[in-house]
Amino acid sequence: MTLASQDDILDRIRLPLRLTWAGLWCERLVRAFWPLWSLAIATLSALAFGVQDWLPLEAAWVGLLSILAGAVWALVTGLSRFRKPRRTDALERLDSALPGHPISALTDTQAIGIGDPASAAVWEAHRARMAARAAQAKAVSPDLRLARRDPYALRYVALTALVIALMFGSLWRVTTVAGLTPGGAVDLASGPVWEGWAQPPAYTGKPSLYLNDIRTEDLTLPVGTRVLVRLYGDVGALTLAETVSGRTDPQPASAPSQDFTVTRSGKISIDGPGGREWEIRALPDAPPSISPTGQMTRGPKGQLQQAFQANDDYGVAAGQATIALDLAAVDRRFGLGVDPEPRDPVVLDLPMPISGNRKDFSETLVDDLSKHAFANLPVTVTLSVTDADGQTGTSEAFKTVLPGKRFFDPLAAALIELRRDLLWNRSNAPDTVQILKAVTYKPEGFIRSEKAYLKLRVLTRDLDTQAATLSTEARDQMADALWDIALLIEEGDLASALARLQRAQDRLDEAIRNGADKSEIDELMAEMKDALNEYMRQLAQQAPKDGEQQLSQDMQGLQMSADQLQQMLDKLQELMEQGKTAEAQQLMEALRQLMQNMQVVQGEGNSGGQGNTQMQGLADMLREQQELSDDSFRELQDQFSTQQGQGGQGGQQGEGSGPGSGQKPGQSGQGEAQPDSRSLAERQGDLGDRLGNMQNLPGAGSDAGEEGRRQLDRAGRAMDDAEQALRDGDLSGALDKQAEAMDAMREGMRSLGEALAEEQGRQPGERQGGDQIGQADPNSQRDPLGRNTGQVGRIGSDHNMLQGEDVYRRAQELLDEIRRRSGDQSRPESELEYLRRLLERF
Repeated sequence: MTLASQDDILDRIRLPLRLTWAGLWCERLVRAFWPLWSLAIATLSALAFGVQDWLPLEAAWVGLLSILAGAVWALVTGLSRFRKPRRTDALERLDSALPGHPISALTDTQAIGIGDPASAAVWEAHRARMAARAAQAKAVSPDLRLARRDPYALRYVALTALVIALMFGSLWRVTTVAGLTPGGAVDLASGPVWEGWAQPPAYTGKPSLYLNDIRTEDLTLPVGTRVLVRLYGDVGALTLAETVSGRTDPQPASAPSQDFTVTRSGKISIDGPGGREWEIRALPDAPPSISPTGQMTRGPKGQLQQAFQANDDYGVAAGQATIALDLAAVDRRFGLGVDPEPRDPVVLDLPMPISGNRKDFSETLVDDLSKHAFANLPVTVTLSVTDADGQTGTSEAFKTVLPGKRFFDPLAAALIELRRDLLWNRSNAPDTVQILKAVTYKPEGFIRSEKAYLKLRVLTRDLDTQAATLSTEARDQMADALWDIALLIEEGDLASALARLQRAQDRLDEAIRNGADKSEIDELMAEMKDALNEYMRQLAQQAPKDGEQQLSQDMQGLQMSADQLQQMLDKLQELMEQGKTAEAQQLMEALRQLMQNMQVVQGEGNSGGQGNTQMQGLADMLREQQELSDDSFRELQDQFSTQQGQGGQGGQQGEGSGPGSGQKPGQSGQGEAQPDSRSLAERQGDLGDRLGNMQNLPGAGSDAGEEGRRQLDRAGRAMDDAEQALRDGDLSGALDKQAEAMDAMREGMRSLGEALAEEQGRQPGERQGGDQIGQADPNSQRDPLGRNTGQVGRIGSDHNMLQGEDVYRRAQELLDEIRRRSGDQSRPESELEYLRRLLERF
């Protein structure tokens, strides 16, 4: 290639070459002189903040000399490191960025085969290919990264300081450096000037004010604002007067530096050439306020839950809840008859918003005080909050019963009561020993857990030994031991199985959120299924003890079959395989709530249970009571509909359509015959008489049998009250009593079933047909929602109900309808009260 062709190639790459060359200049300048410009930016930031005005003169001079020395060092070091980039350096960098280094290839000459035409042709083809590559050259970006040279990111610190200085400082303050030089004071003396700043307290979140820029005469400042004024020039040329600080020993009015705090409204004036005056309105910091929202409630595991609302003009800093014993409201019987030992109130820190505005917010205090001595006793609760200025706002003390964990096993509940008496006063120790000895005298058939029995015997022996001289530390240790034994009796092995299931759920939930791969998800899914199977097995074993007690207020009456539970797990795995993490997390949370509130229903088998006609009769009466309650509810609805349809026409009803008549909606009384022509009150009275005439009930003489009879007596009294309410036309009150009767009948049937099982040689609660979750009687009648009633009067089986998403859709529709009706204020108050009870229950 001739020289002209080489120039032609260089002409083609002139622009990329120049840009690459400029990039080399930038790269080498930045690498060599970054300490110099970082120091310059940091110095400018400090001067814009007015550091020179705050420091003593000697310190300011030392700082300036240090900065100059550093600048000289940075300049010398940069010059020694800097190498001027040449055009050939840019050409080499551009060439190295191209495949095959085509620019270098164009400057080469053929070394062998010069006289060979074929070799020359190959050489020319090679140069033509390299020329084409060189023509496609693009500018190479410079490498401006300084991370290795500046590992502490000092350049970014300097830039950040400059941005803050530009936002909150003033570049005009840089000119005040001249006052530090010789002769600078003379220049200022020729024209007196002043500067002033107002800095509100940091907790107010308000910015600092540069008083020189404030032209208005009225100025509002928060109480606690710090005012700084600098007077320059001859002493006495400018003076300052103020009435906002209330100082008893103010500085001289002509002092060059004035520093005071605003505590009240008043005036600030600067007298002299260029002076100014402001009317200051001091804005006081109002104390915070707090109030409880609603009543204190009990969580699923006994935690207290108290919602509250707090507000402050600048923001709440902290809050506390003080819980003290309400001794006047305590039922002073049994172990609480003696005076309690002094005990300090419980102080809990209130939760504060982690982010966001704390001026006005709502939060919920959640804590577990089940093991405290005040648990399940009347207490007074006082909420208080404090702002950043130290002011405190306190709510009115309200009275409540401190929530705690509930124990449904009679023995566990008795041990918790003994523990309460022991914590109340150590003088109850001898009585506690006597009761424990009586409890452990004949444990056969009473204390199911041998481990719990042995622990109880050891505790009884230790407490008997130390009862006369029981110390506080020993009392607390024994109280903890009683708590552990009660938990062992109440939960047994179910607690460990539940803990394993919760760990598996937490791990799977975390894996879903973090996007784990399919193999990890499958492994965690298998682990959760194993833990779930173990938990269900333990739950089934625990069921005879727990019976039909509700494990959660929020999931009252929830029942689910094993097939439906497996369907939920399959659906969860399907969502994870499809990558629908949001839906999988929602289903995971629903499954978590389900397992926390699960209850087990025992199968009844195909027969009534070896001639158990009494139990079958009770089951039939429970179903009839449910039907009677449904009819009462329909009559209440019909009454409301009739009142709304008749409006102001007197509201009279025809014969047989009033409360207690038994007529159902949609039936006029003149058409087809009623299935039961008796009134509701007559049917309720007949049902109560049948329950009172029940004889030869199982379990005579046993604890379970006696408990069953007590519950049936309670059910009979509730039926009598319901009958009287029906005769008085109080349908709403009758529904409440009917619900109480059904609840008592279920509890009585559970206890009688345990007694019957013991008589037949089975474990308490064991049935023919095995255990299953939510088993329903296929021959039973349906309830008003279309569900089949369960065995032994239990309601809630979902047999033949809608499947899949229709279940949730139908449930949502029912809830929406109830909410809509409860919001209609034109409805009678009795109906609204009943609808509110439905919403609270479900």
